[in-house]
Formats: sequence, structure tokens, C-alpha cells
Amino acid sequence: MVEISPATAADTEVISVILGEIEGYYGGDPAPANEQQIGTALFGPRPHATVLLARNGDEILGMASYTYLWPAAGADSSLYLKELYVRTGARRRGVARALMDALKGIAAETGCSRVEWTADIDNPPALALYEALGVAQHDGKVFYRVTV
Repeated sequence: MVEISPATAADTEVISVILGEIEGYYGGDPAPANEQQIGTALFGPRPHATVLLARNGDEILGMASYTYLWPAAGADSSLYLKELYVRTGARRRGVARALMDALKGIAAETGCSRVEWTADIDNPPALALYEALGVAQHDGKVFYRVTV
């Protein structure tokens, strides 16, 4: 059974390991991420994001990291999904769907008009997941990035 709950400061170490797994998935260094940075970003005085963890008892199956964007349409807000990741041994067990359902619920509870995210074109499993969830690609925007 998958339980979805917000991460707490006690989850910093496992989030660090999962972020390393994500880096490895995309071809980077799979070493755990810096726990101090995670603590500051998620649990500091000005949190940058919120993380949901998918659990089966004490086992962490995956995570979703999100924040809010404003304005969305008009003066509405949107929930922006930055990262959705299910650990290798937990894939194809409904974990990603449970995380997405939780995000939609949070968006509705917090008055958001939509949930938005991007997906890498060279990540067919993610694209297949979103298609299976019935979410169509939105071609109305071009993604940009500048390093500071």
C-alpha cells in the first residue's frame, strides 16, 4: 500500500539519496546530494519547495517536489511539479499515479487552477506515464534556462 505524505526534516537523508539517484538516472554523479542544502531549501525560514514522499511502511518508494507559481491564468495560482521520481524497485506499481493524484488534490485544496510541469523529450517512460494519465502535451510554451 502506498501512503503519500509531506517530507519532514527527518527525511533529509533519504531525500539526499533520492536526489543522487535522480542525478544518476540522467547520467550525472549518483552521489547523495548535500543534506545542508536540502535542509535549507525545504525546511529553512523561506522554503523553496515542498516534497511529498511515497511510502510503504518505512520504505521510501518515490518523491514529488513542487512549488507554486503566480500568476497562472489571470490572478490564479498553479502548482508547479519540479520533480517526480519513483525508485527503480517501485516502478510500475502505481506510485507515480498516487503522487500525481496527491498533487492534484493539494492544488485543488490550495486554490490552484492547474498543475504544470515539464518532461524531458528523451525520457520515454515519463512521457508514457503522462500519456497513460490522460494528460496531453501542451505545445504553447518554449522552455528557457539561464545560468546565474
